[in-house]
Amino acid sequence: MRALAIAARELQSFFVSPVAYVVLTLWSVLAGSFFLSSLLGFLADEAQARQLAAFGQVVETNLNDSLILPFFGSMWIVMLFLLPAMTMGLFAGEKSNGTEELLLTSPLRGWDIVLGKFCAGAAFAGLMIAIVAFFPALLFLFGDPEPGKTASGLLALFLVSLAYVAVGGFASSLTRNQLIAFMSTLVTLLVLGMLLPFIVDLGAGAGEPSALRSGLGWIATGRHTERLLTGLVDTADLAYFAIVVAAFLLLTRTSVESVRWR
Repeated sequence: MRALAIAARELQSFFVSPVAYVVLTLWSVLAGSFFLSSLLGFLADEAQARQLAAFGQVVETNLNDSLILPFFGSMWIVMLFLLPAMTMGLFAGEKSNGTEELLLTSPLRGWDIVLGKFCAGAAFAGLMIAIVAFFPALLFLFGDPEPGKTASGLLALFLVSLAYVAVGGFASSLTRNQLIAFMSTLVTLLVLGMLLPFIVDLGAGAGEPSALRSGLGWIATGRHTERLLTGLVDTADLAYFAIVVAAFLLLTRTSVESVRWR
């Protein structure tokens, strides 16, 4: 209950500042733009398939693979840049505003504080996912997308957003400067989401598989996200996100408790 009270307080504070409105506006505009781009690309592919069919060549176009998957993939990249703007103030804001001491000297436990702020970030991320879900929902009115693949894509976005919130909360707990927290989170997410998969792909052509390459491939967020986006729901990928979230929440709790005992 204490964690939920903190979550409600933190979620309310998001909308006191203009940051939340700016992030949601950018997110909505970009979502609409990427969805329209994916839709136009799908219509072009459909027209080309019909032309080829006229010449006796069969070309299949799939609504999920040709439209929804590119759309979700684009929004995953956008999320990587926008979520750090929301998580940068989770703990750094308390320090810069001088309210950290009041929070840490209260009867609240470290886990209450950490989980409360994480739940607030998760709720905001859920709102972002709901905005994204609106666009493929339109396709169910006019088309016939696969519900399973669509739900798996939304699940991928939600799980990766939880991981990003956990990483951002940890970065915010290490500093009182919100800009430093933002940059630290962004760099960490870029490494986990893009750089590590790139390194693994480079190493794949260099020779036999190695334990190091396998380990880097498992750590890379992008590999697990891409499988979920394509509709492949594997317990190994679900476990990965659970481990990442739990690990960074534990690190955040350790960081918060270290400040309390200084």
